[in-house]
Parts: sequence; C-alpha cells; structure tokens
Amino acid sequence: MIKKLSLIALSLLLTTSCVSKKIYTDLEDKYANLKKENRKLSDDNASLQTALNKAKNELSTLQDDYDNAIADRNRWEGEYKALVNEHKNLEDSYEALEKNSSASIAANSKKNRELLAQLEAKEQAILAENRRLEQLKKELESRSQRVAELENVIASKDAAMTKLKNAISKALTNFEGKGLTVEQRNGKVYVSMENKLLFESGSWAVGTQGKQAVKQLGEVLADNPDIAILIEGHTDNVPYKGNAQLSGNWDLSTKRATAIVNILRENASINPENLTAAGRGEFAPIASNDTAEGKAKNRRIEVILTPKLDEISKLLNDI
Repeated sequence: MIKKLSLIALSLLLTTSCVSKKIYTDLEDKYANLKKENRKLSDDNASLQTALNKAKNELSTLQDDYDNAIADRNRWEGEYKALVNEHKNLEDSYEALEKNSSASIAANSKKNRELLAQLEAKEQAILAENRRLEQLKKELESRSQRVAELENVIASKDAAMTKLKNAISKALTNFEGKGLTVEQRNGKVYVSMENKLLFESGSWAVGTQGKQAVKQLGEVLADNPDIAILIEGHTDNVPYKGNAQLSGNWDLSTKRATAIVNILRENASINPENLTAAGRGEFAPIASNDTAEGKAKNRRIEVILTPKLDEISKLLNDI
C-alpha cells in the first residue's frame, strides 16, 4: 500500500507542471484521502497485528489448555480403566463371596437345624430323665421309709432276742458249768447242751437232770410264741454201733433231737408249729474230734431260737 502511494505521489510531481490546477487539486485531495486511508489502514493493520498477537497468545494458551486437557483425559481414561477393572474385580469377589456365603448360610442353617433337633431331643431326654429321677426319688423315699421300718423291726427283734437270751440264761442258771451255754449271735439265740447233761452214751433217752433243763427252757419259750424253735442233734465222728434199730450217727442225732422236741411238746403253751427237729450227725462239729474233750463238745443238742421273720420278709419284699 505504501509503495502504491509513493508511485501516485511521484506521478503527481511529474505531472504537476503539465496539468491544470483543477486536476492538481483533485489529485491533492485524492492524495490526502489516500494518506488518510493509508493511516487508517496502518491503524487497522496495527490493530489487526495486536489482535493477531492476542489471538496467537490465546491460541497458545488454548493449545496448552488443550494439551493439558488431553493429558487429563488420558490420565482419567487410565484411572477410569483402573476403576473399571477394580469394579470388575470387586464384582467378581462379591459374587464369589455371595456364592460362598449362600453355601455357608445353607450349611450353617442345616447344621443349626440339626443342632436344634439334637438340643430338642436332649431336652426331651432330660425331661424324661428328670421324671424318672423324680419317680426314683419317690421310690427311694418310700424304700428309705420301709428300710427305717425294717431297721426298727430288726432292732425290736434283736431287743426281744436279747431279752429272751437273758430270760433263758436266768432260767437255766442252775445248769451253768454242766455243759450248757447260752449265746446270742446273728440275730438268733443258741442254747447248747452237751450230751453229758442229757443222754447216756449211745442212748436217746433224756435223763432226769436233762429233762429238768429242757422243761425250764420250755417255760421260757412258752412265753415267747413268736419264736421259731429248731432242735439240732449232733454227734462226734465215732461210728454208732449200739442199737440195731439205728443206722448210724445221723439217725442217732435225729432221735435225740426228736426226744427234746417231745419234752417241749409236754408244755401245752408251746405251739408245735414252732418246733423243728433235725439231725446233723458228725457233720457240723464245733471242736476237733482228735481229743476226748473236743468229742464231748461235739456231742450236743443245739436249740436255735429264731424270731419269726414274716414282718421282716414283707418289708424286704416291699423294698
């Protein structure tokens, strides 16, 4: 543009001398307008240059922002992908946990049901056992009561037997030291009379002194109708060779026991049902048969007095 204006001005100078004033004036006006237009264009050019610089700066800034945005986008895409992968992993883990949890819950639920069933069975068993124990407790209390009654009865029987033993000892005091002894053991009273007090050798006939002892014993027994009376005959081990009517010591011991029973039966107050005669022969010795003294002790009559145990037996059956 400046070059164009210079050419125009030069043309004006060259033609000034040969053109009219009017043309010259028009040319000056055009020149002035052109200069004005040139200034305006210069100003516009400066403005455009400024705008261009500003645009370039803005473009640079925008480029930087764009580059930063791209970088941020790439970073965010990486983070997004990482988050997606993490989310996928979490979902997989959750599904696995949910599956395992469901299986565990089902297994635990089954186990809980089994345990509850077992617990209920145990509770029922405990209830049944408690009922059984309660019944056993009642039975035990009842049995304890019957045992106490039995103990009282036994104690009463023992006391009665002690009283009987003392009464017999007192009644037979005159025969002490003559082969007669009175003992109490195992709830029974044993009256032992050696043959020298009762019989001649080889005989089953009771002598006068022996009869007197048996009768005095019978008087005590008559006052005790609840006593079972067992008369046992015993011999030593010397074979019997006397009366041909007897087969041996066993027969002799039985005959002697029966003889004592017959004397006791003379007392009408003694119930014959309470009397029992038994022969033991030489098979229940109380001493050695190797000495004369031992044989004398073995030849004896034993009167075994036992309290009737009907009441005790009933209590024992009830226990």
